[in-house]
Amino acid sequence: MDKLTLLIGGVLVAGVAAFVYNLNQQPSGHSMTPPDTSMLSAGDPIAEVRLPAEFSPLAASGKTAFDTKCAACHGTDATGLEGSAPPLVHKIYEPSHHSDEAFFLAVQNGVRAHHWRFGNMPPVEGLTRGNVKGIVAYVRELQRENGIN
Repeated sequence: MDKLTLLIGGVLVAGVAAFVYNLNQQPSGHSMTPPDTSMLSAGDPIAEVRLPAEFSPLAASGKTAFDTKCAACHGTDATGLEGSAPPLVHKIYEPSHHSDEAFFLAVQNGVRAHHWRFGNMPPVEGLTRGNVKGIVAYVRELQRENGIN
């Protein structure tokens, strides 16, 4: 065997080893799979959500907007409602998977169903970019209180 063949083989083996190592380093308990809600009835909250002791002023204004425009589907304190809409306090919506901008786009354009079985989300009328900024702050503070960073 010549040196070039050995070098290429060595690089391939190292690449496969690195790939397998990285697969084994993924954090456990952080599934992007929605929870099984088959035991819930329509309208039941999907997630249990702990509230922070206090919200920032921006998040407090966001809570007001959320309660007015979002809670009917996404539940009080973003718990989600079985048969209606998913919880926003869920690993799927962590900032590294759904950026803040994803919330702005969802409100403006709606969202095609892609993680959950609730169907598409329509655009939300009557919210300004400032309102959505507050809603995002509110959801992110709820997420942090519940270990989603």
